[in-house]
Amino acid sequence: MNRRIFLLLSIVSLIFVYFLIARTRKSPVDNIQCYHHRSDSLPDVSDLNPPKGKSIFFHETSCNSDLNGKIVITSRQACAVESAARTHPNYEVYLLYVSPGIFKFEGTESDTLLQTLISYKNVKIGHLDFERYVKDTPVEDLYKGGKIDKSKYPQSHASDVLRYLTLWKYGGIYADLDVIVIKSLEELAPNYSGAQSDSLVAAGVMSFAPTGAGHKLATLALKDLRDNFNGENWANNGPGVITRLSKKLCASEDVGSLVGQTCTGGFKVYPSKTFYPVPWEKWEMYFNHSQSAIVENLASDSYVVHFWNNLSAKTKMSVREEVPYSAFAKKYCPKVYSECSKFF
Repeated sequence: MNRRIFLLLSIVSLIFVYFLIARTRKSPVDNIQCYHHRSDSLPDVSDLNPPKGKSIFFHETSCNSDLNGKIVITSRQACAVESAARTHPNYEVYLLYVSPGIFKFEGTESDTLLQTLISYKNVKIGHLDFERYVKDTPVEDLYKGGKIDKSKYPQSHASDVLRYLTLWKYGGIYADLDVIVIKSLEELAPNYSGAQSDSLVAAGVMSFAPTGAGHKLATLALKDLRDNFNGENWANNGPGVITRLSKKLCASEDVGSLVGQTCTGGFKVYPSKTFYPVPWEKWEMYFNHSQSAIVENLASDSYVVHFWNNLSAKTKMSVREEVPYSAFAKKYCPKVYSECSKFF
């Protein structure tokens, strides 16, 4: 009897330990262990020398390529890159993977999408070695101290750091991978971001000139990250940084009053319709045929359309569906869309 009780207690203890470990261990979805792996990779961006101020940057910060044993991409990510390349023929468009990996073209849809992107002369796909990238920058200690690894949202916060760091290094334009670019951003001011709401300036599309005021603004953003990084708050290190910077540059705590102003350093906050015509809480409009006319009207003055991947990624969309998202994709990333066999 005592032995049975001992065995039962042992089993209960093992189960408790298992769940304790499971709770504290980050899943592949939200850890950045792959960033530390040393394996075969694409050419590193630090060796590619992007033209300063004439480049558009996308960062792929998941570990999906490491998990798949080769560089992979989704159709919606590929669409973002193609749309930028088509609307900016005089810019180089960089898709940078933080996960190590190389091309292995084995006939999958992802492989075909990557080959489609490479067919554009102005698209460059490379690796971004995080440790090398942060060396001798204002955020070197932030990375080396392990704060990003220990964050509650490591991949998201790594993405936040990298977008500001890339603009600090090269200037130009940064955009998230859940967008479609529908107009040339060359028409806009050299230093800008866009309001997401009356209380928040978003970091999904940003631009800083590579020298002068633009570089100073990017430096201020990195110093804010260094001093105020918070691994427990999802928004603090991305939109939080550019919101705090915008308020400082425009000498106002009211985001609504910043819109349209040209502030210190020539920095400009564009209205939400410029990059975020449909607010995040109404993201489902992009997948609703009955909303097509409304969405088209909302985006009539937009340069970029943001599709809120954190909320919409799991919503499947058949290539035969006629919804606002598919309408934008067919028009602005036609090659990518045509390669999708069932879903976009």
